[in-house]
Amino acid sequence: MTTSASSAATSSASRSARSSGDTEPARAAGRPGPWPIVVFDLDGTLADTIELIVESYQHAFRTVLGAEEDEAVIRSWIGRTLITAFRAHAPGHADELYAEYLRWNAANTERLLRGYAEIRELLGELADAGLQLGVATSKRRASARQAMELLGIAPFLPVLVALEDTDAHKPDPEPVLLAVERLGGRPPQAVYVGDAVVDVLAGKAAGMATVAVTWGAGRPDALAAAEPDAVATTPADLRALLLP
Repeated sequence: MTTSASSAATSSASRSARSSGDTEPARAAGRPGPWPIVVFDLDGTLADTIELIVESYQHAFRTVLGAEEDEAVIRSWIGRTLITAFRAHAPGHADELYAEYLRWNAANTERLLRGYAEIRELLGELADAGLQLGVATSKRRASARQAMELLGIAPFLPVLVALEDTDAHKPDPEPVLLAVERLGGRPPQAVYVGDAVVDVLAGKAAGMATVAVTWGAGRPDALAAAEPDAVATTPADLRALLLP
């Protein structure tokens, strides 16, 4: 696996973004860390799957519909379940698109999957510090497990809540609540870390603190508008929030 750069700029106008003279990650008042339980999103947060996801969508659209979709539109779907996106976009072809996406995605995961710099090391530090770590993702279990194992992060994340584990999905809080339950805690003890607006909304609805990271698919301005408790623009920012 190769490692991609993980930093992104945030809007200077946002209350959650880092000010030009501030070297600390942006944190809202009233919800200070650290938290004993940390639940992560996977795509765009722990694993750089953005190119893989976009290309999987485009392959499905080319194969089934004969035309590609705008990449910005596809990126806005990341964090939702695949079938939800396909049913909204092309209801008459959703099942066919879904099957073609899954086939191509599985065949190309190892080729296109990337890691984010410092994430594996950060997870090791968090585990060594005694934090309880897990993942709540909209991916199927097999796909999520494949990505985590290829990146070498699976050993740090004993709890994985995947698509098959809940009836409702982000922005519904059910997946993140189940992850916290399986980690033996309660929502006020936990923080959900993700790169999409649906991640922030799910965590807030669960009664958890939320940290938005800006190195994934979400636009920094949209993430800030969702009002997470903190924004991290680099893994070093995230470390400062989780291990202050």
